[in-house]
Amino acid sequence: MMKKSSLTPKSRINSFRYAFKGLRYGFKNQVNIWVHMIAALLVIVFGFYFHISIGEWIALFLCIGLVIGAELMNTAIEHLVDLVSPEYHPLAGKVKDIAAAAVLVFSIASAAVGLLVFVPHFFQITLI
Repeated sequence: MMKKSSLTPKSRINSFRYAFKGLRYGFKNQVNIWVHMIAALLVIVFGFYFHISIGEWIALFLCIGLVIGAELMNTAIEHLVDLVSPEYHPLAGKVKDIAAAAVLVFSIASAAVGLLVFVPHFFQITLI
């Protein structure tokens, strides 16, 4: 006998609800997400100003999504570590540090992509 799928339309809708609830929590409670969002807004404004190509838009939006996603994962990891290790433990600290380092790596890589996209446009505009 085949088992009925637990992925009913209602459960799928609820999974989106939970995801948006987590997103709301991140934006309400994590200052770093707002820092990333301000940077993203500046990138978008410069993208329109310099009329960047579709490939450049794709690269920038992937970077924006990866950095904000990494920040949300970092927040989830921090909360989980706090739950399972409310008292200080060196390994708990390492887990948090490594999760934060992942955000840093994504952020540095994204900044490099931003420089690769915008520096040529900036010099093209200023040389004319």
